[in-house]
Parts: sequence; C-alpha cells; structure tokens
Amino acid sequence: MRNPLDKIFASVEDVVTWREELRSSGKTLAVTNGCFDIMHRGHAQYLFNAASEADYLLVLVNGDQSISDLKGPNRPIIKEENRTYMLASLECIDGVLVFNDERATKFFELIKPDVYIKGADYTEETLNREEYTALKAGGAIFKFIEFVPGCSTTSIVEKIQAEV
Repeated sequence: MRNPLDKIFASVEDVVTWREELRSSGKTLAVTNGCFDIMHRGHAQYLFNAASEADYLLVLVNGDQSISDLKGPNRPIIKEENRTYMLASLECIDGVLVFNDERATKFFELIKPDVYIKGADYTEETLNREEYTALKAGGAIFKFIEFVPGCSTTSIVEKIQAEV
C-alpha cells in the first residue's frame, strides 16, 4: 500500500512528468476536480466510480483560498493539507494536486487527461467554457457520475448549523 503523502504532487510540473510516463506506457488518466470539504459517502462513491473510467485517477483539489473565494469566508471547514491527505488515503486515487486558481483551465491544458469526470449535476453544455475548451482541445472525453442522494457538504453544514 502506498503512503498517502507519496500520492500528493508538489507541482503541476510533477504531474505533467507523471502524465507523460503514463501516456508512454499506454495508460489512461482520468481527472476530476473539486473542493472535497468535509469528506462523506457521496465523495467516496463518486471517486470510486470515477476511478473505473481510466487506468489512473488524478484529483485536482481547490486550495483553501480558492474555496473561500468560491463559497465564502466560512469555508473551507477542513484545511487543504488535511483534505489532500484524506483523498490520497483512498485506494482508488492515484494522485492529488492542490490548485489555487478559481478555475483549473491551465492545469487541464498542461495535463491533457484522457477522461474528465464531473458530477451529474453538470453536462458538457454547463461546464465552465474555458475549462471545457481546454479539455476538448486536449482530447478528453467527458463522463458524468450520479450523486448519492442526500449526501452533500452543503447539507451537512446546514444540519450542523441548525443543531447549534
């Protein structure tokens, strides 16, 4: 079993080198991205299913500042070093990289995944257009995975706040 810390990439350049090694050995790479704040069953099932779409799965994780910008000053609840460690601890995940941009466009342009995974609340038409264009230009195919009903970070946060 791999040490989770060995699955956390220090830079996008390290991911690109890994990606080139995978490609040269005929292996496919799926990529997903998100906040993954307060890990729950929905995250675990989504990631498990995402891993079946390619030989390897890379998770691009929004950094703390990125989440705060997207979701407000009270988020994230779990700091990025803890979120990345938890993600890297999952056997179905082969690599994790933190990004602090609002969008992952430049990472998609550099990594050029074979498959891009997103939740079924998205479609190709509703994906961010810059990200979509970068993924399409790199040859990615798109897969959308259903959510587990009743499992969302927002609903967990709302329940905790209601009970306080």
